[in-house]
Amino acid sequence: MFKKILIANRGEIALRIQRACRELGIKAVMVYSEADRDAKYIKLADEAVCIGPAQSAQSYLNVPAIISAAEVTDAEAIHPGYGFLSENADFAERVEKSGFQFIGPTPESIRIMGDKVSAKQAMIRAGVPCVPGSEGELPDDPALIRRIAKAVGYPVIIKAAGGGGGRGMRVVHTEAALINAVAMTKAEAGAAFGNPAVYMEKFLQNPRHVEIQILADKHKNAVYLGERDCSMQRRHQKILEEAPAPGINRKLIERVGERCVAACKKIGYRGAGTFEFLYEDGEFYFIEMNTRVQVEHPVTEMVTGIDIVRTQIMVAAGEKLPFTQRQIEVRGHAIECRINAEDPYKFTPSPGRVTTWHAPGGPGVRVDSHMYTNYFVPPNYDSMVGKIIVHGDTREQAMARMRTALAETVVEGINTNIALHRELMVDAKFMSGGTNIHYLEQWLDQRKR
Repeated sequence: MFKKILIANRGEIALRIQRACRELGIKAVMVYSEADRDAKYIKLADEAVCIGPAQSAQSYLNVPAIISAAEVTDAEAIHPGYGFLSENADFAERVEKSGFQFIGPTPESIRIMGDKVSAKQAMIRAGVPCVPGSEGELPDDPALIRRIAKAVGYPVIIKAAGGGGGRGMRVVHTEAALINAVAMTKAEAGAAFGNPAVYMEKFLQNPRHVEIQILADKHKNAVYLGERDCSMQRRHQKILEEAPAPGINRKLIERVGERCVAACKKIGYRGAGTFEFLYEDGEFYFIEMNTRVQVEHPVTEMVTGIDIVRTQIMVAAGEKLPFTQRQIEVRGHAIECRINAEDPYKFTPSPGRVTTWHAPGGPGVRVDSHMYTNYFVPPNYDSMVGKIIVHGDTREQAMARMRTALAETVVEGINTNIALHRELMVDAKFMSGGTNIHYLEQWLDQRKR
C-alpha cells in the first residue's frame, strides 16, 4: 500500500479522497491554488503545496506544478478526483513516466474511452448496446452525411468526439439544417476540445439517463455495482441522482452490467469507471464512459456498502478487488442532491462568504462538503459546494429522509439551490419515479409561467 498520495483536486472530492487516505493509514498531500488557501482540507492535510494563482489553467491544470509538488513531497501516487485532469490521458502518462502511480485507468484506456467514436466502436465489439448512428467520425462529403442521417432517421444529434459536460452537441430535425449543423459543431469542437471530429446518433425523444458503476483491478477482475438514475438534469448537467433506477427490470440491469464488465476485461480497464446509457422503451443505449470517480458515487456506496474511493486506491496499489460479483448486493434506496452556490431558479453563480452553515443529520444521512461557517466560496470554479445523500429501506423512506435533511440544512451569506431540491422532493412526477432527461427543463419552463 502507498505511504503517501498527492490529491490533485479541490472542493468536496479533495476532502473525500483525504478521508479515504486517513482510513487506509496513508498520508495525504494537498495541492491548492491561492483562492483555496483557507479550505478545510488544506488545514487537515499532512502536507500542502500551493501550485499557482486562482485560475485553473495556472494551478489545477498546471501539470508541471503538480508533478513538482509530488516530487518535493515524496508522494508515491496521484489521485486526480473528477474534473480538471482526471480524464486527461497525457496527464496520466506524464504521472507514470515521472515515476508515480496514477490512481485511475491506464493512459491507453482513457484514450480509447475518452474519444466517443473509439469508445462506441469498442463497446460495439464488446456487445454493449449503442445508440444507432454513424459507424465512426462523420466524413467531409455532404452527400454521404445526408445518406447516414437518412439511414439513422430524424431527428439526429451531432456530437463532438472529444466533447463532454453537455458541450459540443446539436440536435437536427430536418435535412435542410443538417450540413450547417455539422459544420457549426465541428468548429465548436475544434475550439473547445482541440478535436474537430464529430459523429452522429439517433436523437432519442424521451430517454432516461441511467449509468452502471464498475470497478476493476490489474488482475483482470471486474464487477458492476448496480445502476444510478441521473435523469434530473439541466443543460446536460446533473442536479440530483438516485440508486437504484426506479422501475427498471433487474434482469435487464444484470444483463447490461455483465456486458459492461466484459467490455472492461476486453480493454484491460482498471480502477473505477461509469458506463453511461440512455434508456428508452425498455432498451439501453451506450453513450459514453467516464474513466474516473463521479460526483454521484455516494449513492452507489450507500446501497452497496462498498467504498469506491478506497477501492480505487487499493487496486491502484496492485491489490485484487476484495469482493466478487456474487457478494455485491443492492440494499434499499439512496438519493443525492447536489448543493450549488447559485440562484435556485436562475442558476446565476453566487460566490461569497458563508455566514452560517448547518449540516443536516439523523439516520441514513450523509453530507459530503468542504464548507464551514466563514468559508469563502471562490468565483473561479464550479459552483458545487456540497452534496446531501440519504439512504432508506425504500425509495419512499429515502425521499422522506431527504425532505427532512433539506429542511434542516441552513446556508446563509450565499444563495444555494436548496429551495429547488425542496420543491423537487414533493413533485408528484419525481415522487412516482422514472422522469426523463427533459423533465427538469420542462418543469422550470412551466414554473416561469
